Amino acid sequence: MNSRERVNRAIHFNFPDRVPISHAVLPAAQLKYGERLNEILSDYRDDFGWDYLDDLPLEEFPPLYKQGRNRDDFGTVWQVEEAGICGIPVEFPLAKIENYKTYVWPKVFSAGPPRFRQYSGHMVGGDGQWYARGAWITYFEQLQQIRGAENLFMDIAYDSDELRTLMEDLLAFNLNWIDQWTQLEYDGLHFADDWGEQNRLLIKPETWRRLFKPVYAEMFKKVRDAGMDVWYHTDGHINDIFPDLMDIGVNVINCQIAVIGHDWVAKNIRGKVAIRTDIDRQGVLPFGSPSEVKEEVQRTFEACGGPEGGIIACGEIGPDVPLENIQALYEAFLEFGTYY
Repeated sequence: MNSRERVNRAIHFNFPDRVPISHAVLPAAQLKYGERLNEILSDYRDDFGWDYLDDLPLEEFPPLYKQGRNRDDFGTVWQVEEAGICGIPVEFPLAKIENYKTYVWPKVFSAGPPRFRQYSGHMVGGDGQWYARGAWITYFEQLQQIRGAENLFMDIAYDSDELRTLMEDLLAFNLNWIDQWTQLEYDGLHFADDWGEQNRLLIKPETWRRLFKPVYAEMFKKVRDAGMDVWYHTDGHINDIFPDLMDIGVNVINCQIAVIGHDWVAKNIRGKVAIRTDIDRQGVLPFGSPSEVKEEVQRTFEACGGPEGGIIACGEIGPDVPLENIQALYEAFLEFGTYY
């Protein structure tokens, strides 16, 4: 079967021939390893039609990856210490909420590979053999980048009118952007917001359900109504809202299995929603041995799914991951993910 069929079967639990592979290479790793990394990736082509580039000029990196201090389209200033590693926002256009009276939202971005290329490579093929996944749409994180994290959490605590207005306007912005993506020939759209700490949610689950669940439900419904899958990335211990994400239509969740707990996932999630794996990048990938990497892949696959589907094989490759561990990662994807 071709890659598109393989991914669709994995997402919808319809017995793929093997686990699909999804690359996740940080720009800094590409800059560090160059052709040596490309040689590994070329032996393990992913199932989404993306190749990684080493020819993107540093000056064309987006603000959150471009070294120095750079302002993005929303007016947030990013401080990046090392090119290719996501920086931190240091100046916020609405740090003072009274500035909202004169704040101008950016024009809705044109959808499609040219913008996404800056983050993830470029699409190859185009003849329908690849599963086409587009977008990288945030909401909670965009609120933080506009308002500042401390201010935003205070807004949430007081449930301020200003927060409600800002949330409504950002939702309208995102819905307009989603409309552009759904006009194109994509199989799924990708959303992302990190909601977890190491051992708990960033806010109370009931607060999340009251303020944020309805927003995500509206965005995801627009995607599902267009016949596309909803992909959602979120880091940390998000156990409390996992059922909610499934309830509002997420098809694939990219989460930290090692933080959530392999046993918890196997007991509560396995077979109910597809998981794009995040092989332990806090410990095993950068600091483990190749054999430990392979053991972690096997353990993760067993927790997340099986021959019927439910697994998209992925491990984030940062500049701290040794080449031998990258090789072991992809070898394990095929070793433990080939069913027939």
